[in-house]
Amino acid sequence: MGRRVRRACTAAGGHSLIVEPTPLAGVFVVALEPIGDERGWFARTFDRELFRAHGIDDAVVQCNVSANARAGTLRGMHWQEAPHGEGKLVRCQRGALYDVALDLRRDSSTYLQWFAAELTPANGRSLFIAAGVAHGFQTLADDTEVHYQMTAPYVADAARGVRWDDPAFGIAWPEAPPGGRVIAERDRSYPDFTP
Repeated sequence: MGRRVRRACTAAGGHSLIVEPTPLAGVFVVALEPIGDERGWFARTFDRELFRAHGIDDAVVQCNVSANARAGTLRGMHWQEAPHGEGKLVRCQRGALYDVALDLRRDSSTYLQWFAAELTPANGRSLFIAAGVAHGFQTLADDTEVHYQMTAPYVADAARGVRWDDPAFGIAWPEAPPGGRVIAERDRSYPDFTP
């Protein structure tokens, strides 16, 4: 998966943030390294200098939250078309999710490949997804809350999507829970992808 890189704060009792490359160009797992004591713990969730050192877009122009009542809620696969491409740092604040990045950048060495990671508050992992890479997730627990830090503002006319189960991608999703998946009509009805 690549080399784990951490950057410690220079202040006393420094705090680290770990950036792990994934098989997809421009997609990184960002992991917390909490420092704890009898009060609880503290961790850094964002580090502009560390992101810049990895070539990660460090702009934060919007933050969004997605609240998902039921396990099996599936959102995606979404991205914004250039010139309004948006990178995003995705973190699970409550519950659990299976987070998926799908590279749809035609000039990328990892075009049409996907990567997934389980994100939970307990594992302290986030996923940075570069502009031009589609994003989606399936919740693994009821009452899952997802936080996004966006590198560009939302532009409705630039919003795009592909179907989560399109055979062109072969994304291996978790099994649907007993009650089935909860999917918006828009997300279930995107046409088959044609490169």
